[in-house]
Amino acid sequence: MRNLTIAGSAVMALALVIWFAGIRVVVIQPLGALPDGVTAVVAGVQNVRFIDSPDAICYRHEGGVSLFCRAREAAALARNGTILLRLPYSETLFRVTGGPFRND
Repeated sequence: MRNLTIAGSAVMALALVIWFAGIRVVVIQPLGALPDGVTAVVAGVQNVRFIDSPDAICYRHEGGVSLFCRAREAAALARNGTILLRLPYSETLFRVTGGPFRND
């Protein structure tokens, strides 16, 4: 039981370090410029949810998604943060962001 408590405390401490370091998961849905989409682990960004997407940010701030807003938010994330890891697009993670899902 004591080992479980120590492991739980370690996981919580690691989660706090990740959060305060500004490490976030950003999911970009497939579209013209990125036909396969991408999931990126980004450090140094603030005011973004732990798992977020440019589409979800546009939807929260503007009530909808446009190509201009999507590009602006993706560029801001890349400019203000450091991409630590690029992964294949994950539809499951994109749905967690709350962004509108394109079903082409």
